[in-house]
Amino acid sequence: MDKNVSQKPKVKLIGTDGNVFSLIGKVSAALKKTSQKEKAVEFAEKAFRAEDYDHVLRIIMEYVEVE
Repeated sequence: MDKNVSQKPKVKLIGTDGNVFSLIGKVSAALKKTSQKEKAVEFAEKAFRAEDYDHVLRIIMEYVEVE
């Protein structure tokens, strides 16, 4: 099992505003809340460079466990 998987915070996205900026903010906040500020910055940079909404969703799943 990958060590990074256990470090992923759980984030509930169902019922969240589907706006991509809202999703990025929610994931960034979850990472910061679990003392992963560097990962939050890395995530946000990748997400803002993403080509489309689906790409952002794939990036989100790399950093958090989606509920």
